[in-house]
Amino acid sequence: MVRGLHNHLFMMVLVKNWWALGLRGLIGIAFGVFIIARPAAALTALVLVFGAYAFMDGVFSVIAALRGARRDRSWWALLLSGLAGMLVGLGAFVLPALTALVLLYVIALWAVVTGVLEVTAAVRLREQIAHEWLLGLSGVLSILFGVLIMIAPAAGALAVVLLIGAYTIVSGLVLLALGFRLRAAARVPEHMMRRAA
Repeated sequence: MVRGLHNHLFMMVLVKNWWALGLRGLIGIAFGVFIIARPAAALTALVLVFGAYAFMDGVFSVIAALRGARRDRSWWALLLSGLAGMLVGLGAFVLPALTALVLLYVIALWAVVTGVLEVTAAVRLREQIAHEWLLGLSGVLSILFGVLIMIAPAAGALAVVLLIGAYTIVSGLVLLALGFRLRAAARVPEHMMRRAA
């Protein structure tokens, strides 16, 4: 009973704010189109956002370390971590191309390690589950993606940026469609919605 009421209230909030989901969808589509149309600018923006995040994270870590210096013996580790974050952030602003290259190699390494683990899991699970080859295939594709980035970082950067662009467009379309469905539901009288719930 309580869960049904909670779900109904949640649905009413969504219905009344259908335009917010639709707007998020439109912004996502516009962002995705921008990424696909201008991948180099999108990659630069991604690096700069990462740099800003790393720098601010470092600043807050340094502040926390200095505040805890009297109470905690390991404050210096937090201080070093904060200083490293600030340096990485500054490096992203001063040398964005190098930062992008390092990020790509981190993504490539992650893809290869994930792929190897998925292939290993698929081999171990082949007698316990059906269609384990799908997990193995996912692992092989992940390894190939990581190797492609390592061999041709420019193509890897383009692939990563285009994947982000495609994702934001698809996500935006889904949110826009949901917004329009909620708009249609907003026209249904509330007592009819309660009966349907």
